[in-house]
This record gives sequence, structure tokens and C-alpha cells, in this order.
Amino acid sequence: MITGELGLLGAPISLRILIIAPAGDATAMLKDSICRLGHSAVCAATADEGLRCFVRMRPDVVLVDLDLAQMGALALVGQLRAGISEEWTRIVLLGTTDREDDIRAGLAAGGDDFFSKPISLALLEARCHWLQRSLAAQRQAILSLKRINAISDNVLDAIVTIDSRETIVACNAACERIFGWKRSEMLGQNVRLLMPAPFSREHADHVATYIHGGAPHIIGIGRETLAQRRDGSVFPIDIGVSEVRMDDGRLFVGIIRDISARKESERRLRESTELLQRYHDEAEAEALLARRLIERHLQRPGLNDPQLSYWFIPANNFSGDVLAATRSACGRRYAMLADATGHGLTAAISALPVLAIFYGMAKNDALLTDIVVEINSQLRQSMPVGRFVAAALVCIDESQHAGEIWVGGVPDALLLDHTGSVVERFPSQSLALGVVDSDRSMRAMRSFAWTEGSQLLFYSDGLLEASNATGEAFGWERLLATLSEAEATTRAEALRTAFTRHLGAAIAHDDVSALLLHAAPPA
Repeated sequence: MITGELGLLGAPISLRILIIAPAGDATAMLKDSICRLGHSAVCAATADEGLRCFVRMRPDVVLVDLDLAQMGALALVGQLRAGISEEWTRIVLLGTTDREDDIRAGLAAGGDDFFSKPISLALLEARCHWLQRSLAAQRQAILSLKRINAISDNVLDAIVTIDSRETIVACNAACERIFGWKRSEMLGQNVRLLMPAPFSREHADHVATYIHGGAPHIIGIGRETLAQRRDGSVFPIDIGVSEVRMDDGRLFVGIIRDISARKESERRLRESTELLQRYHDEAEAEALLARRLIERHLQRPGLNDPQLSYWFIPANNFSGDVLAATRSACGRRYAMLADATGHGLTAAISALPVLAIFYGMAKNDALLTDIVVEINSQLRQSMPVGRFVAAALVCIDESQHAGEIWVGGVPDALLLDHTGSVVERFPSQSLALGVVDSDRSMRAMRSFAWTEGSQLLFYSDGLLEASNATGEAFGWERLLATLSEAEATTRAEALRTAFTRHLGAAIAHDDVSALLLHAAPPA
């Protein structure tokens, strides 16, 4: 029997549900309740009938009663699971809770979930909501995968994916054209199939060394090397390899470009080596000049305030994270952490207008609201689509023991007491700067009390997301533990030490920064 009151799902996706259960009032009531919730349901009284209905209707959900006779529910679950291809289908067992062994066996045979009989309508409605969301996500994932595959097969460069055993698990259409092998002939083979000696002999050592914690030989670096076609001919390639870490292992994706034509051109243009070298030297000099100019903008006197601690670790030569602090003419304290889109020089350049506006307006005791709106307006006018700056800004009036804060697009700012405990969290309340025109949410500030022993922490998302060699992120819990265990005067340095220890030999793939403001000691 089904208990509870009927409700309306109001969900956009109507589920197709196949009920394989003995005929009777309970089954009829279950079907009726499902239909009243806005879904379609078909009943099959036997396993054989259920299998025929399954093939014919391809349902989203199959409810299998453990009380089935004839073939038996467990054998039926196995056959249903074997018949599911790429389409999403959830197999749910129906039974009483005293049949624990049957339930466990049914889940092992391929069941996904279990509903206890008699079924509560409230629980059924909630489960249907969840199933609708899962179905929508699965359909989107399949569509995304098809798009990715279509894009991959239309890329001119070869894309080869291998696992940690060097086995080719995926390759695109360009691989066939470049290497001469059919895709079916490459899948399942060792990637050394595509390498000439001695690279094929050395590759296994490089992979094994990296898997066991050694330095990457090519991952994230890119290099030119040689490859081998099916006919045995050797040709030059440009290859870049990136790593994808998943719960069940690692995958390595190599993008390979045949540079035979380019190498031939280089051979004919050797006489231009001196010109190319001069161009390289000039580019290096320009990069050095750009780095010095950007560092000059970043290293302002306000960051030397004794009531402020900060640190940052750039992912590249240039950091897209920006830290700024100053005191106004009236003694109010202003601070900002900004995180520009991307990495390296382009991100650093995007942050420079933010710095100029911040320091110029803070010096004149501007309202925090006006600073945020002005930065957003300037970025909207000057930044191309897709470029924006996430930020957190604060203004503290120590004479009033109060402050106000604005957070948009960066992790929660934390107000701490002298023990390092979180007194208040300030989550992002608006989109990042430069995305949309200033609206009411962008003008909304949050106020807080600033008392003796107070500290305010800003940090970029690179801090929480940075993973060590095992793929474990630094995370929220480790952040809170570090803050509460450290003395107030050494809290920023303790956070940096904990982060460095966690990262170990791994490399942070995003800029990482933190800024900690301290309340002034009592007079």
C-alpha cells in the first residue's frame, strides 16, 4: 500500500517508469500514484513480460518487485542491467526490509536503489524529484560528450589518451590520418606503438617514475620529439601532455602535431637564425620590463602595514591574484584581494586598472560602495567579453570599531577572534567585477564589529583547491584547523606553512594568495 498525500512535482521531465511486479491492488495503486505525479507507468506481471516491455519502451526507471516468481527478481535484474547501453536507466528494487539478503544480492546483480514496501508516497515523490534531476544531468552529460567527440574528431592535431599502464584508451580521427593506423587498431594497444626507438624503450620508465611521485618528464611542459607511422617512417612532432586525475586512476592526454612541414621550412631558413635570436632576446627583455612594471604596481607601501600579513604563490611568472592595502587621509583602513580571469601576464594586466582605482579612491576616503561600482564600470568598458575580476574589499574604521565588506566571486571572507575561531563568514554576494552593469546587489555592503583581537582573512580559490600529489585538496576543514591552532601573531605564516607542507612536491595549478588584517592593539 501507499501512504501519504498526493502532490505535484512540477518538474520539466516526465519519467517513463516500468513496474515489474505481481498483479494486484498494491501494484495498481503504485501505477496510479506515479501517473498522478505526472509520470507515465507501464505494469508487467512477469519477468518475461517485463523484459519485452523494457526492450519496447526503454524506460527511465524500472521498479522490480523481489516477490516475482518464475525467472526470479535477481536473474531479471541481471538481464536488465546487461541490456542497458549508453541510455540512462535506474533499476530500483521493491521489497520489505526483512529481506536483507535478497536486497544485497539484488544490488550486487545490478540494482541501483531500494524502496521499502509499503511505499510512502512522500518518499516516492521525493525519489522521483531526484530521479528527474539525475536524468537531466545524464542527458546533458551524454550531449556534452557527443559534442566533445565531434569537436575532437574535427581537430587537425592528433589527440591520444592513455592510462597509467600506457594503454591507448581513446584517439581522434586525426590519429588515423597522421599515423596511418585505424582507430580500432590503436585502441587497447601500448602507446609505444607510435614511437620509434629509443623513445619507445624510455617511455615506460618516464611514466613509472612520474606515477610514483617523480618529476614530470613532459606533462604540462610540451616538447618536440619524433613519432613513427604505421609504415615505419619517422617524423617530427610537437607534443603536449596534460594529466587528468580521477577517483579510479589517472589519464594522460597528448595533443600531437605533425611538424614535418615546419621543420622543412626551418631547414631552409637557417640563415635567419640570428634574426630569430634577436627577436627572442627582445621578447625576453620586454617580458622582464613588463614584470618589473607590474611588480612596481603591486608592491605598494600599504602592504608593509604592521597590522597586515599576506603571501601569494603565482602559478606562472605573473600572478593574476592582486593584494592591496592602504590607509586613507582620515586613517581608515582599506584592503582588497582580487583574482583576475586566467593566469600569467594577461591576468596580471587585467588587474592593473583595479589597483589604480582602488588606491586612488581609498586615499580620498571614498565609500566602499563607490569604489566597487567604479571598478566594475571601468572593467565593463575596458575588458573584453569573458574577462572579469573576482574580488573582496573591506573598509575598517578603527575609531568606530566597525567595518564594511563586499565579496564578489571569491571564497568566503572570514572574521576571526583572537583564538582563530570564525566569528562570521562573508560569502560572495554578487557576480565578479566586470561581468554585468552595477546593480543593487553590487551596491550592498555588509557591516561588522571590529574589536580588540579581531582578524579578517581574504584568500583566493587557489588555496582551497590546490591538490597534493595524491589529488587531495587543501580544503575547508584544513583551513579552519590551521587558523584555530595558530597564535594570532603568526597565523598568516602558519597558514602558508600548512599550505606548503600539504602541497609537497606537487605544483599549484592556480595562483594562491591570502591576506590577514589585524585589529590595532589597545592604546
